[in-house]
Formats: sequence, structure tokens, C-alpha cells
Amino acid sequence: MTDFMVTLVLVVATAGLLRWRRPAWYWLTFGVTLATLRVLLRYGTVMDACGLTVPPARWRLTLARVANRPVPGPRAPRILRVRPTRTGLVLRLKLRPGQDAFDVAASCDRLRHSFAIYGVTSRELRSGVVEVRMTGYDVLKRVQMPARLDTRSMRVPVALREDGSVHYRDYRSIPHALTLGATESGKSVYQRNLVAGLASHRVALVGIDCKQGVELFPLARRFSALADNPDTAAELLDALVVRMEGVYQLIRAEQRISADVPDAEIAADIWSLPEELRPVPIVVLVDEVAELALFANKEEEKRRDRIITALVRLAQLGRAAGIYLEVCGQRFGSELGKGITMLRAQLTGRTAHRVNDETSANMAFGDIAPDAVLAAIQIPTDLPGVAVTGDSTGGWARIRAPHTSLRQAVNTCNRHADLTPDLPELAPFRPALPSMPAIPVPLSKPAPATA
Repeated sequence: MTDFMVTLVLVVATAGLLRWRRPAWYWLTFGVTLATLRVLLRYGTVMDACGLTVPPARWRLTLARVANRPVPGPRAPRILRVRPTRTGLVLRLKLRPGQDAFDVAASCDRLRHSFAIYGVTSRELRSGVVEVRMTGYDVLKRVQMPARLDTRSMRVPVALREDGSVHYRDYRSIPHALTLGATESGKSVYQRNLVAGLASHRVALVGIDCKQGVELFPLARRFSALADNPDTAAELLDALVVRMEGVYQLIRAEQRISADVPDAEIAADIWSLPEELRPVPIVVLVDEVAELALFANKEEEKRRDRIITALVRLAQLGRAAGIYLEVCGQRFGSELGKGITMLRAQLTGRTAHRVNDETSANMAFGDIAPDAVLAAIQIPTDLPGVAVTGDSTGGWARIRAPHTSLRQAVNTCNRHADLTPDLPELAPFRPALPSMPAIPVPLSKPAPATA
């Protein structure tokens, strides 16, 4: 009995210590089993209390009356599958007739309290089937990306979502994006993760850094073109527009539209071209976009209009030519002048870190997900890197990028410097860098001869 009590005390103490210091380890060792039992044992009662049940069918009532049996109770959605994950549980539910996916989404907070789970989110998979993701602990407090990531061309993992899933930046589905964040909000770390993720892909990186290049120029070995002031940025954007027009001429020449050409072989963008003819895609990173829109005299106003016009043209026409925009800044509002709201309308992806005013959050989410505005302005200052992301579908989620130092990002870019393509149109803007120093190899001392 004494040995049993000692073992029990050690197990409880270990569980408490893990839950405090290593919540991920606690979840994998103790939490997943306890949470699964709670969900399965309380499921019917909780669903009834949350209003997620329907009355029994009439034929069941008739059968019970004929057989003189007790009247059947209300019926909850049927559990199709329970899948444990490294961060929580995933339930797949089959809705009963008369139920809607919105009913489950509206009850997520009540389900979180009833099942004693950190967080609950839901989404509709198909008609009548809903996936409920339960998070066992705060995955954004200490971000740990999973070992297995679904990376493919023009799709890179950049952050972790609050439900434990990975947030990807997919340029094929969301070509252009806007990222906002105040000073020390984690916006630069998010940008480093993006550059480090793209470094190993067959893609040309073009940067515009109006802070004299302090953010992007350390990563210059992986960039095909860089600009560190508005004057150079205007010329660089004009060169990108010229390249875009040239790519369209290539696509038009390869379409070969005739009566005997199947529809599947008619190219409409660079991804429909044969691989040997396909131009390399370009990701344009614009840091501190407000600096490009400010002016103090007539000459700077002309330059500003030239820059904004080029950005709007690239945002409207660049996707098919393989040119993608990643616009970042601390402030993005209509007071920056004409063309800003037109540019925002073309930036489908929206990410907002902690912002200093509600207007910036409204510019990010006011036209696509008004509920996300309140979440963006409530991000605390002691959690740098936490952001709210959304798109034109109206959905949004909280994310946090893993911390990547500038040294780590520089090492990644240097390691993949051989993948940097040479683009003739952007040759004047190619950063001039000294050759990388050779790593000295220590000479091995000869071993003494032995008899």
C-alpha cells in the first residue's frame, strides 16, 4: 500500500510539473487520455445543455409507444471519428436533420468550458459534416512547429494557428497579401520566416526596404533585386511592370489557340506553360509601405503617384505573370492618399499584428472580417509575434510565428544563395556583394609512426 501511495504521489507530481513547465509533454502523456475520456463520457449531456440536440424522430416515438418502451431522449450529432493530435483532439460530427454548422460554431465557447479544453473551433467539411478541433493547451505561448510540414511549390509554413494547425502562405491560392504591425509587434520576425521559407524554392525575391535596408539587405545573397529608398523603388517597380508585360507576351505566343487545340493546353498564366519555358516566379516584399506614399513637395508627389500606380498595376495584373506582392507596414490608412484603398482591395491575404490604432485594424479587416478588428486591437504587448490573419472568405484566426533571429535567416539565405536567379530586367538593382569567404579547413597533424 505504501509503494502504491508513493507511486501515485510521484505520478501526480510529475503530471503537475509537466502541466506547468511543459504543457506539450503533459498533453502527450496524460492530457490526451483524460480529455478523450471527458469528451466521450460527457458528450450527450454537454450537447443537450448547449442546445445541440434535436427531438427524436416520429417513427422512434411511435415504435416506443407500440412496444411500450420509454420515450427516447433528444439526439446529439453522431461522432464519426475522434483523432488525437499533438496539440488536441479532432472530432468529426454528423449533424442531425434540422441542425446547421452555424449552431456548432456558435456553441464553441460553451463546449470549451464544458469539456475543460483550452480552445474549440469548428468548420464545415461538407454538407452535414462538421469538424470540431479542440486544443488542449495554449499552443501560441511557446510555438513549436511540427516536424512534418506540407510544403510544396510557392507554399511555405510561416506560423502556428491557435487550433494547433500550421498556417501556410500559399501564393498560388492567395497571390497578394498585406501585413501590418506596430513597432516590436513581431512583424519583422514574420517577414524573416517568410523569406527563410522561400529561400529554398525556385523563386526570385525582390525587396523594397525604405529603412535604408536594415531589414532586408542582410539577406541580400538570396535577393535578385533590392531597393533601399523611394527613388530606387520607383525605378524597380517600373522594371517589374516591364517584365510583367514581357511575360504576358510569352504567354500569348504560347497559347496557339486554334480549333484542334484542347482547352487544357491553352495557357492563361505561367503555370500553364511548359516547365522549360516557364519564367521564374517573383515575390516582391515591400517593407514600410507608408514611406512610399509620403511626400513633402510636388516632385515627391509625382514619385509617390508613380510608385502607387505601379503597385496597383502589379496587384491587378501580376498574378498570371507570376509576380506576387507581400506588402508590410506599421500604418496603412486612407490618409496616405489616393490609390491606397484601391491597392488594399487587391491584397487578398490580411495579417495584423499588434497595432496602435483601430483605423489600421479596420483597413486590414474592416472589409472582409469585421469580427477580426476587435481581436487585432486586443493583442497584448507581452506576446510579440501573435497576429490575426484572414482572407476575403470572411474567416480569421490567431497565429504566432516561431522566433527566427536575423542571424538564422541570414544563414538560411546564404545556404541557398545558389538558387538566386539572374533577371535581365532587374540586373541594375542586383545587390553588389563580396564573395563569401572560404571556410578554413584545419590541417590534420600527421600521426607518429609506430613500430
